Amino acid sequence: MEFPSPTPYPSHRSAVLAENMVAASQPLAGQAGITMLAKGGNAVDAVLAAAITLTMVEPTGNGIGSDAFAVLWDGKQLHGLNASGRSPAGWTPERFEKLGGMPERGWETVTVPGAVGAWVELSERFGKLPFETLFEPAIHYAEKGFYVTPIIGRQWAIGAEKLYDQPGFADHFMPGGRTPRAGERFLNKDGAASLREIAQTKGQSFYSGPLAEKIVAEAKRHGAALDLEDLASCQPDWCGTISQSFDNVELHEIPPNGQGIAALMALGMLSHTPIRDHGPDDPAALHLMWEAMKLAFRDSAAYVADPAAMTDVKAENLLNPAYLAERARLIDPTKAQDFKSGSPVKGGTVCLSAADKSGIMISFIQSNYDGFGSGVVVPGTGIHLHNRGCGFTLASGHPNQVAPRKRPFHTIIPGFLMANGDPLMAFGLMGAMMQAQGHIQMVLRTHLWGQDVQTAVDAPRWRVREGLTVSCENTMDPKVLDELSTLGHDILREEADPTLGFGGAQLIHRLDGGGYAGGSDPRKDGGVYGF
Repeated sequence: MEFPSPTPYPSHRSAVLAENMVAASQPLAGQAGITMLAKGGNAVDAVLAAAITLTMVEPTGNGIGSDAFAVLWDGKQLHGLNASGRSPAGWTPERFEKLGGMPERGWETVTVPGAVGAWVELSERFGKLPFETLFEPAIHYAEKGFYVTPIIGRQWAIGAEKLYDQPGFADHFMPGGRTPRAGERFLNKDGAASLREIAQTKGQSFYSGPLAEKIVAEAKRHGAALDLEDLASCQPDWCGTISQSFDNVELHEIPPNGQGIAALMALGMLSHTPIRDHGPDDPAALHLMWEAMKLAFRDSAAYVADPAAMTDVKAENLLNPAYLAERARLIDPTKAQDFKSGSPVKGGTVCLSAADKSGIMISFIQSNYDGFGSGVVVPGTGIHLHNRGCGFTLASGHPNQVAPRKRPFHTIIPGFLMANGDPLMAFGLMGAMMQAQGHIQMVLRTHLWGQDVQTAVDAPRWRVREGLTVSCENTMDPKVLDELSTLGHDILREEADPTLGFGGAQLIHRLDGGGYAGGSDPRKDGGVYGF
């Protein structure tokens, strides 16, 4: 890995180099993680303290009522954790047909939140410090207040425009009738009390104790289906990972119900194209990535769901090398296409990474889904709940059709790179459907084109959309975009606005001589912290 000076893209940051490291999207959270390492904790303790702190200082992307996933190298082997919750037992297609479809916000979008379960599971299995210690920074900032950072302040105002009328939202997130501005102090004393209770009971209160009872009582008051049995049944799963090789590296993702498989499929297709003949910002390379990503998304939309419901087309079918080669042959280097799904069987989120000198590396991601999520805040608790129910469909017969106690299709995905059996990079890139395509951009920039982690993060990004439409950051070379337009791509030039349409990345890469290089996204308020 080379560290160029000057860098080829606009940036005011360099990669951070250290033996112990946390990369996070908000400075106070990153510092909370580093504090745990300084106390003698490991990377798992660090990432959890940062994640718990993020629920208070970056409520625009996550909260106590989020879901979570993790990929972890424990020093000897790789582990994958799926802590996404399931739908309430009372959720049926008929229930939502009466509502006119799957809603986007409110109580009827709330599935069981799994993040608290992830904290408990990771701490018990891999952490070194007492569970309660991990909560100390978050409780401090919730009780004493923290200063709202600039990007989060803008996101806060945008979210409130949509959610101000949701139960509990304005009372909690709009003190004095408006959202806090950057540089203003925000307190969440109710959230501090909830975190203290979660810490003392190791999550039990949230799933079957007093906090669970408060959540369910509020759900019942609004006619929602969520009940105590739904919460009590929540259990994170050690699901392992699925992977795809590209030359000398191997990308690992969490298996479905998440969209990580789309990144693997696109990477597998690209291995059958001449992308290695081109540079990272060449029109030909961009065209190939866009076409492969569209193909992968068409299939993931058609087939990916709770794995128990993927009875006809399974993950191994979608990752079959022959199938990916077949799909790659559909890519025409001379024109853009609007693909359909194939036949594999014939007949707003926060991400963070941490690593320590013992060799432990972890990629962790937790999310409300759409900004503040459902907009629902449980009175007296400071707990706001995600809207993961939006991930279901009502299409009859679709594997992702809404049903009782089922995990929805998920956008949040932690990423991890291996090389020859050794850990290489723990990373993530938040931003809904940007995530899988962001993983492709990070992997190829760092390991095909040799860019360092901060350069890869700083580079202008793209995201494919419906049909032939591709959104591109307006820092991309206009001549390149003009050439891509001649191939039939419908280019939308956009700014990297505070809604994070192009995501926010956090990368930690292991160095050959020991230690790590960290890159953090300038599109967010955070950074990389190490010693």
